[in-house]
Amino acid sequence: MTSQPPSAWRKSSRSKQHTHCIEVGQLSDGAAVRDTKDRSAGYFTTTGQQWAAFIDAVKSNRFD
Repeated sequence: MTSQPPSAWRKSSRSKQHTHCIEVGQLSDGAAVRDTKDRSAGYFTTTGQQWAAFIDAVKSNRFD
């Protein structure tokens, strides 16, 4: 993974005003994920391939 910090953090528009959410930050090859309640706790990172597999699983309802 890159040593560059994540940029362009965003929260799902479906979260609306909820405070118990996650944010996703952009990396050059992947994504970073952090908790909106405690941003200072840090984040975890994924590769682009891992993130794509996760998004595909979400979209195909594999977690339902």
